Amino acid sequence: MEGEETVAAKKRAIRVRQVITNQQGETMSRKLLLVFATIGVIAAGCARTPPPQDVAADKAKLQTDALAWFDYFGKADSEGMPNLYAEDALVLPPGEPAVSGRPAIKSYFGAQMAGAKAAGMSVKHESVTGSDVSGDLGWISGTYSVQDSTGATMDAGKFLSVHHRVNGAWLYVRDTWNSDRPPAPAAHAKRASGKK
Repeated sequence: MEGEETVAAKKRAIRVRQVITNQQGETMSRKLLLVFATIGVIAAGCARTPPPQDVAADKAKLQTDALAWFDYFGKADSEGMPNLYAEDALVLPPGEPAVSGRPAIKSYFGAQMAGAKAAGMSVKHESVTGSDVSGDLGWISGTYSVQDSTGATMDAGKFLSVHHRVNGAWLYVRDTWNSDRPPAPAAHAKRASGKK
């Protein structure tokens, strides 16, 4: 009997130790959980919330930066104008292939500005028809006119551009425009219609 009583006492002691260990383990787990929860709450409270976007100020800056294009074109500034464009910008001129990248844009507009200056033509901004910003992306649309040296309007049209804010400046990433006039008939269409 004594052997059985000793074995039973040992089993009770083992069970008591297991219960104590479990209780201590749970207590320790609860303490760790409480510590980590407290750290999480403190960290969340210390995290900086970005200031709300001042959309009106961003739109005004976007318009100023985007409409500087007309000033550069008017001065035939082929060195300054390309800096309005992102390095990987894409210009989509009407009736011509796309112009990709700042060096190609510099070459394209350099030729356009030289031609306009030689012909006595100027491109004027007429109105902004819309603009908006969201974070570091923005767009602007508007109208323009092309005038000859006497100030007579030779053409009028509209433009649309997409911009990305980089270091506070709104750079063109996409730029396109087109005339309000219908396209001129293609040369081969004239020949074909003359044969009838």
